[in-house]
Amino acid sequence: MKPRTSTALPCPSAILWDMDGTLIDQTAAIIRCYGEVITKMGYPTPADDVIRRSLGGTMAETMGLFVDAARLDEAGKAFRARFPEIMFDGLIVLPGGLELIERAYKARIPQALFTNKHGDTARKVSRYAGFAKYIPVCVGSVDTEWQKPQRELTEHVLQQIDAAGAGAVMIGDSPTDVAVAQNAGLKCYGVATGAHAVSELLAAGAAAAFESLIELNQSLQIPSGT
Repeated sequence: MKPRTSTALPCPSAILWDMDGTLIDQTAAIIRCYGEVITKMGYPTPADDVIRRSLGGTMAETMGLFVDAARLDEAGKAFRARFPEIMFDGLIVLPGGLELIERAYKARIPQALFTNKHGDTARKVSRYAGFAKYIPVCVGSVDTEWQKPQRELTEHVLQQIDAAGAGAVMIGDSPTDVAVAQNAGLKCYGVATGAHAVSELLAAGAAAAFESLIELNQSLQIPSGT
């Protein structure tokens, strides 16, 4: 399939943003942390690319691919203790993201950050990257009883920004984000800025997919704000 980069997309009524791989590239610190924890627990050190391809779900889901189920709680505690110490090392704010967020903000389009990253960590990243200036709502794992791609979590996030599902879109970089949208009856616009190609996002069911947020921004028909 060819990327739909020239498609004019209608103005969304609300935008739900994924974080990792969509707005930021924090994989260097994330992969390092997984590798350190897994290795210190006595397991074989997984290749960086294997860890990268496993990201997108919860930390427990990724960790469960490398450690025994009986030791998942131990691994999770070790990860949460180590990650804050290195979380900003090598962090990249992906091109076009902040510009699109600001453009939607000026057009008064409700927005929320919506991630399986630990909620407290996600909010620290949002402040660090400058997203919080325009998007006060940031919902992460452990903030509710649900996880992406459960419909209940998407509905909860929409309620937090007083937005209806009709006309709202999910912007993300993975098939998980496509599933989020499909489960809640939304469209997903994919960006190949993480571990998945445009063709993979389209095959998963994204309504449109782009190589970058810059290309997505060019296609969205958002009116100029005041």
